[in-house]
Amino acid sequence: MKRSVLVALIVLPAALLSCKGPTEEAQRESNLPNILLIVADDLGYGDLGSYGQQEIQTPNLDRLASEGVRFTNFYAGSTVCAPSRAALMTGQHTGHTPIRGNSRQPLPDSSVTMAETLRGAGYHTGLIGKWGLGELGSEGEPNRQGFDYFFGYLNQRHAHNYYPEFLYRNQQRYPLDNVVPEPKDDDGSGVATTRLDYSHDLFTDEALTFIDESEETPFFLALTYTIPHANNEAGELGMEVPDLGIYADKPWPAAAKGHAAMISRMDSDIGRLMARLSEKGIADNTVVLFTSDNGPHREGGNDPDSNDSNGPLRGIKRDLYEGGIRVPLIVRWPKHTPPATVTDRVGAFWDLLPTFAEIADVAVAEDLDGHSLLTSFSGHYLSSEDRTLYWEFHEGQASKQAVRMGQWKGIRLSPSAKLEVYDLANDEGETLDLADAFPDVAAKMLEYLATARTANEDWPLRDVDSPPGQ
Repeated sequence: MKRSVLVALIVLPAALLSCKGPTEEAQRESNLPNILLIVADDLGYGDLGSYGQQEIQTPNLDRLASEGVRFTNFYAGSTVCAPSRAALMTGQHTGHTPIRGNSRQPLPDSSVTMAETLRGAGYHTGLIGKWGLGELGSEGEPNRQGFDYFFGYLNQRHAHNYYPEFLYRNQQRYPLDNVVPEPKDDDGSGVATTRLDYSHDLFTDEALTFIDESEETPFFLALTYTIPHANNEAGELGMEVPDLGIYADKPWPAAAKGHAAMISRMDSDIGRLMARLSEKGIADNTVVLFTSDNGPHREGGNDPDSNDSNGPLRGIKRDLYEGGIRVPLIVRWPKHTPPATVTDRVGAFWDLLPTFAEIADVAVAEDLDGHSLLTSFSGHYLSSEDRTLYWEFHEGQASKQAVRMGQWKGIRLSPSAKLEVYDLANDEGETLDLADAFPDVAAKMLEYLATARTANEDWPLRDVDSPPGQ
C-alpha cells in the first residue's frame, strides 16, 4: 500500500461539487489553477535565448520568461534521466529516492508521486512523453502512480528512437507507421528505415487534446518531451528531426544543425500550447513551468560546445559539476508571477512536488526533501535562506556525490576521494578548488555527507576499487 499522505482538500466552490464538474468560467474563478509542467530531455542551461544562447532560436520560451519568473540557480534531480525523474516525482533527492540511477527498476508502490498528490486534490492528471520509471505490468506504470492518462515511452532506451514502431497509450501498445528493422530489442529501440510518425509531434498533438478534454476539472499535465536527447543507437546520426528548418544552410556540423532544429521545433510547439490555453480562456489560470531533466549531452554526434549548451558552467550530462545538473526553470502564472523577473533562489526538482501541493492547498508527507518555491513565483523569498542540496551518481568506476550549501558547492568523485570545494558566488564555472583555503567549509560538507543518504542495497556507494554491486 502507498505510504500515508496527509491530504487536506481545500473548500471548493459549489460548482466544483456538482456531479458534472465546473464550467470553464467556474474553473477560472476557483482556487485550483491548471498546472502544465514541460520537461525537456538533455537541454542545457545555455540552450535558451533567455539564458544566453546566441544561435538557437527560442522565441516562445523567451517570451514565457519575459512574462514570468526565470530561475538562475535551479537544479535537476540528477545528471541522467531516471533518477532525475524519480526525484521530480517523489520530492526526494537521490540519497533518498528509490531510483538513483538509470535502470529498469520500477518506482515502488510505496512512493507517493506528484500526480497522486494532485489527483487527491481533484486534478485530472496526465503524462505525455517519456516516463522511465516503470515497465508495462510493473508497479511503476504511470497509471499506477497517479496518472489518469499516459501516452508515450515507458523506458529510456525506447525513448531514444524518435520514429518508433509503437508507443503506449495507458497500458496498451499504440502502433505507429514507422518501420524499425531487425535486429532490435523488445523495448522498441533502434533506427527506423521508414520514418512517418515523429514522436515529439505526436506528444504535442496529444497535449493539445488533453487540454481540450480537461474542461470540467483542473488539470495537471506533465509533458515530458524527449528533445533534444539523441538516438544513441543511430551513432553519429542520432540527432533525429524531420527537417533542419532555419539551420539547414548554417555552416555547422550536421549534428549541431539537428540539435538546434530539435530545440526550435520544441519551442514552436510550446508556442502552440500557449496559444491553445489562450484560445480556451484558461491561460490566466494555468501555471506553466519549463525545465530540463539534466545538462546537455555529447551523444548522437552532438558536441555540446558547438552552440555553448552549458553556457558559463563546467560539465555536461553525467557530471555533477554545474553543467550536468543546473538547468533552466521558467514559470509563468499571470497575476502571480511578475513579468521579466529573475531570481537566484536555489531550488531543485524535489521542490516542485511541495510547490504544487501548496498551490493545491494539500499537505504532503513529512519525509520529503523538497521545500515549496511558491513565494519565488511571486518574485519574493528570504535572501538569507541557506539551502543544502545533495546528489549522488553511480555510473562509471565509482559513485560520485555533490552538495550545495548556500554559495558553496562540494564534489567528491568517489567516496574516498578528496572533496573539491567551489565558491559559486564568485566562480560559477568551478575553476578554482578552495577546499584547502576554506577547511571549515569542507569540514561542514563532509559532516553533512556522512548523513545525507539512506543506505540502499540497489545503489551502494562504490569506491574506485569496488566492483559494481558491492
